[in-house]
Amino acid sequence: MRTIGNTPVDGEVRAVASGALANGDTVVVNSDGTVSAAAETSVSQAYGTAVVFETGAPNVVSSTFDSSSNKVVIAYADAGNSNYCTAVVGTVDPSDNSITFGSPAVASSNYAEFLGVTFDSNSNKVVICFSDGSNSNHGKAVVGTVSGASISFGTEVVFEANTTADMAATFDSNSNKVVIAYKDSANSNKGTAIVGTVSGTSISFGTAVVFEQGSTIQIGATFDTSNNKVVIVYDDLTNSNYGTAVVGTVSGTAISFGTPVVYESALSYANTAVFDSTNNKIVVIYRDGGNSFYATSVVGTVSGDTISFGTPVVVFAASNIVTSTFDSAGGKVIAFYRDFATPSDAAIKVGTVSGNSISFGSEVIVGTSGGNIYVSATFDSNSNKVVVSYSDASNSNAGTSVVFQPAYTSSNLTAENYIGFAKGAATDGTSAVIQTGCSINDAQSGLTAGQKYYVQTDGSLGTTAADPSVVAGTAISSTEIIVKG
Repeated sequence: MRTIGNTPVDGEVRAVASGALANGDTVVVNSDGTVSAAAETSVSQAYGTAVVFETGAPNVVSSTFDSSSNKVVIAYADAGNSNYCTAVVGTVDPSDNSITFGSPAVASSNYAEFLGVTFDSNSNKVVICFSDGSNSNHGKAVVGTVSGASISFGTEVVFEANTTADMAATFDSNSNKVVIAYKDSANSNKGTAIVGTVSGTSISFGTAVVFEQGSTIQIGATFDTSNNKVVIVYDDLTNSNYGTAVVGTVSGTAISFGTPVVYESALSYANTAVFDSTNNKIVVIYRDGGNSFYATSVVGTVSGDTISFGTPVVVFAASNIVTSTFDSAGGKVIAFYRDFATPSDAAIKVGTVSGNSISFGSEVIVGTSGGNIYVSATFDSNSNKVVVSYSDASNSNAGTSVVFQPAYTSSNLTAENYIGFAKGAATDGTSAVIQTGCSINDAQSGLTAGQKYYVQTDGSLGTTAADPSVVAGTAISSTEIIVKG
């Protein structure tokens, strides 16, 4: 017999209701011990005011979310300070669409000609990789530690003692390794990747591995948490500039690759990739040189060490400069781009993956910038908001960020907190009786005897599992269900 508060009889418990309960409502336990009806909450789409994080015109911008400190970290080359590799910490207010920044911190007193950033959730560190323009463009990485609104850095480490360019970084949460993909200019511009291991405030590397024998530019990277694979996207100069992807598998400090696959039979520019964890798909967003350089998207499915793609879809015509991120709260892909038609405003579209395709909603202008370059976007999973950052041409190219709130529906249902059905009604703050495991609730309708039912995210019952998958029980008549024990 379970006990929450005072138990009236076997199979029934009594607890304080948080919000009203109707007879037969599906009930969940809250973290404070109260009970509520399983339900969804809708959040409307909105965006906040643009905020400057750097007045010195950043030349390159890349961003990530530190889920340990719940901070956004933006890395960039500070043109106002000798293009030094620099980072700044942003704090999003979950109650609105605002962001505040701490003071920028120099990660390396060297010219960062190219850079990328990722968050290592195993060590709770930020890793910035960059091409050191002050030292023959050697590939370097530096580990950052966020504390409050500040970030501090360890000593930079060389991962490629040759000329590098066009780099991207991602974190493999299966092996707890950082993977950096880059163009090795000293090796015929071949696409190359290397695995890094963070320890304290430093990072060490394995041996670099070529993933593309041809000349490679415009590199993006992401990690598929469903298949535990790294996916790198790029423009293959040796193969008519076709947009191409390759799947990598990390083992220890090494990485191996499958055969590259073309996703766009034309020049692909500004390639970015995100992993849609709702649909377990890779989504690539890029500029299609075969179609007026329109912002375009294509959906990929990883299987083993290869990837297959659906048909490309135009995100927006007459656009330039694209980037993307994934909204895990709403299960949506966020495309951020420059809209030439408005003119050259910072714009967003929300994409929904279905099977091997993707569709996009209406355009949202989030900043009248008169042109923006060096764009980046990241998702703040604490506030469930997207932070888009760019160099604002209408304001002396100042580094600027806007917080975007995508429309989404959230649920209070988890895989663990379902306990049964309300027996009778209860008002907020009063004692409610809940029929729990192995008891029979007779306040349902439209059920089929002998059928297993699952709790849906809105609290209703269905014959197929939702996400999360929660078994409600088995029906014994059209109105009765045995609560799962």
